[in-house]
Amino acid sequence: MYRYTYVRVEGKVMKEPCFWDYRKVIDQYAAEGWRYVGYIPTAMAMDGRVYNVDLIFEQKAEENQ
Repeated sequence: MYRYTYVRVEGKVMKEPCFWDYRKVIDQYAAEGWRYVGYIPTAMAMDGRVYNVDLIFEQKAEENQ
């Protein structure tokens, strides 16, 4: 069984989305034992540009005995 956490990363500029923080977030969560598995766009412009994403991380859940 796995547990999941979601981390919002926001674009910095409204004219051109820019996600500079995502690498830091992925490295930070990896150091804590999480595995990056993907992302979900959470805010998009009408022309399809993505402004916010949720990064998805998973970690093996400890099974209760």
